[in-house]
Amino acid sequence: MEEVRSTTAWVATHSSHVTVDFTGIEKVAENMKNSLTKVEWDFEGIHYFDNGPLTVQYLLVLDTLNFCFWPDEEMSYDHLASGLKVTLESDKSAFDADRLQKYTGPQLRKMLNWSRPLPLEDERVRLLHEVGLELERSFEGKASKLVESCDNSAAKLVALMTRHFPGFRDHTVYKGHQIFLYKRAQIFAADLWGAFKGQGYGDFEDISSITIFADYIVPAVLQQLGVLRYRSSLDNIIKKNTEIVSGSEEEVELRACSVYAVEKIKELISKKTGKQVLSVELDLWLWAFGIQCPSLQHHRTLSIYY
Repeated sequence: MEEVRSTTAWVATHSSHVTVDFTGIEKVAENMKNSLTKVEWDFEGIHYFDNGPLTVQYLLVLDTLNFCFWPDEEMSYDHLASGLKVTLESDKSAFDADRLQKYTGPQLRKMLNWSRPLPLEDERVRLLHEVGLELERSFEGKASKLVESCDNSAAKLVALMTRHFPGFRDHTVYKGHQIFLYKRAQIFAADLWGAFKGQGYGDFEDISSITIFADYIVPAVLQQLGVLRYRSSLDNIIKKNTEIVSGSEEEVELRACSVYAVEKIKELISKKTGKQVLSVELDLWLWAFGIQCPSLQHHRTLSIYY
């Protein structure tokens, strides 16, 4: 995870379109230090959970598909999480590795009770096939075997995910430097930790190594809070809902500066309170804040990574 921290910090110090405002970081850290309440992982009750291996399989499928909802204004993460939950409750074998390799777009739509093509539907199906094939080839078809092989290390789990599943290799090149973000691989570790409350399959000795999950919502929230500031040209692009190309300087800066800024907020809160604060907890808080602001404008990028 040091690769994520060091490379996103490099972007933040060489950024052309996004600025991290340290006065904003100070204000947010001061406001949050006594009001930061722990957000329950499944506070909306939309996830499948049986406290066993099937939950691990569910979470891997969920995070394989957890990206790019915005092209369909009515589609959201909730539809994905709850749709997969209902599917698994009615058919416990729905996410078996051999079946994951065979799903089609229309079958995925039916699974989610969705009447029209999903955003990046072909990519979602391709990634399901990829995950099913590799689970069968390397982990006896079971996501639980993948997790058991990481020796209670979230960082090792992220490394295993990015080694075995190309669709989770969320990195890019920025101004000649390779930048690592690993949003969906990290969120799989965090989902396990949250769902199992740090026990069993969620028992990671180094959960503090996980950073926030660089997506659409967190940069928009950080801008709203005065932590990130955008160059006027980027601000106008976002306000006009103009698409930003995946891997462009603007897109990489939005994501990387978010990671860097929240790491600084975390460090400052820990310094002020003398207590350890986890990036996972800050991310949940920021995400919960963001979904309560439906008018919040986020950047628009077609990407399988978030």
